[in-house]
Amino acid sequence: MNGFTMISTTPLNRREKIFFLLSGIFITNAILAEVLGGKLIEVGSFLVSVGVIPWPVVFIVTDLINEYYGPKGVRTVTLLTMGLIVYAFVVILAALHIPASPLSPVGDAAFTEVFGQSTLIIIGSVTAFAASQLVDVTVFWFFHRLTKGKYLWLRATGSTLVSQIIDTFIILGIAFYLPGKITLEKYLQLGFNNYTYKFLVAVGITPIIYLAHAAIDRYFVKDTKS
Repeated sequence: MNGFTMISTTPLNRREKIFFLLSGIFITNAILAEVLGGKLIEVGSFLVSVGVIPWPVVFIVTDLINEYYGPKGVRTVTLLTMGLIVYAFVVILAALHIPASPLSPVGDAAFTEVFGQSTLIIIGSVTAFAASQLVDVTVFWFFHRLTKGKYLWLRATGSTLVSQIIDTFIILGIAFYLPGKITLEKYLQLGFNNYTYKFLVAVGITPIIYLAHAAIDRYFVKDTKS
């Protein structure tokens, strides 16, 4: 065979396809949150980081991976995401030290102002991400065992509400408060605002979790019939 070995390939089953899809969505939105996080916006009366925009998707996907693939599935995706966030951090750090061309529409000062802040956010996020995901898995399965698998809304929403307290205050502390970019009062205010926003979003997306859960169930049923 001209020195080449024929490789027998097996098509992915539906369970594997769903895991790859959920993992891709999870990783994409987590990295987007890191890159966008340096900008503060006003949502009604809330002053929040624009990085909170992708997080509702991360909430949903975390709960779905927890539900169908268990703690090992969440840990696998979490570790992979952490590694890719660190990789993004290294690439951004390298890009910050490469001088811009005189023809570049974005100069070094503007580039550093945007992505230099992202460096601190990425450091804070890796720490917060690991801690919050560990708590999320623990709380999710605590409620799962407590209710004997009933009340999806309780384990999904409850685990998100607890884990996001940790995530919110760790990342804001490392990215904004410890470097002296905001005062303690502003840090607490920003943390409360971010968490309140995430609280409302977590409650609001509960129906979406049920819809996604039902869609995946139907997809798996088709797999068992094929």
